[in-house]
Amino acid sequence: MTRPLRPRRSQLSVPGSSEKMLEKAAQSRADHVFCDLEDAVAPSAKVGARAKIAWALNNLDWGKKTRCVRINDVTTEWCHGDIIEIVEAAGANLDTIMLTKPYTAADVIFLDRMLGQLEKKLKLERRIGIEVLIEEVQALQNVEEISRSTDRLECLIFGMGDYSGSQGIDTREIGDTGGYPGDIFHFARFRITMAARAAGLDAVDGPYANFKNPEGYKSEASRAKALGMVGKWAIHPAQIEPALEVFSPLPSEVANARKMEAAYRAAEAQGLGAVQVDGVMVDVAVLRLVKNTLDKADLYGL
Repeated sequence: MTRPLRPRRSQLSVPGSSEKMLEKAAQSRADHVFCDLEDAVAPSAKVGARAKIAWALNNLDWGKKTRCVRINDVTTEWCHGDIIEIVEAAGANLDTIMLTKPYTAADVIFLDRMLGQLEKKLKLERRIGIEVLIEEVQALQNVEEISRSTDRLECLIFGMGDYSGSQGIDTREIGDTGGYPGDIFHFARFRITMAARAAGLDAVDGPYANFKNPEGYKSEASRAKALGMVGKWAIHPAQIEPALEVFSPLPSEVANARKMEAAYRAAEAQGLGAVQVDGVMVDVAVLRLVKNTLDKADLYGL
């Protein structure tokens, strides 16, 4: 089954317990909004937040955004209810569910099976996709298995906050390298991205806690982009624009890519396997890189 293509340059987190923040999120420029039932919502407010999220999904104008709900993990008392109540109340207006803290593929399959049952019961016309947070060392060890657990899966996300706690990494701010001489998260980002790409999924980078440090945010986003990730979380609206900037090809890059593709196609029609464009040799391998840029431009409407 062909997976939907969705922009995920900026994934905005919004507490599901706040009607005001849900309304602002719907009006934002983020590609993707996940209404949170997990860490951003106090235990006493989790059950009540479900109805607020359902109302927001059904009544607010989300434009072309991907509408997602982050649920509590399968070891908690809330997971089962999160799935059932959200899908029964707003399944027709829900694009994806984000599963937190899976350890193995079995955790993802649990969500997949429940969604399948609910879709049949409710006679939903569209399948609800799954996004998975890789945020435990066990999940990273099992990331290849998780990435191929179900054809409903669309995206793997690196949750470096809980991952740091899981591995015993001492860092004061989520997303910060903590003085490590290099990128302390390089291996995890690389492994998650490789597993995602091999399975035909998107890979997205997680949070950067200091929303008053845009340069630090952009630096981490650029590291993620360099490895093939397509976007990064925004835990505050101030992080939306930097994410859109980092993960969008520049107009000059798009124009150059179109020029190179046109030149290669013209050469191909003449029986040639390569052509020079502004001093750069363009062959089928380079065309593949060019296509990556053009695919992004089409997806983002650039």
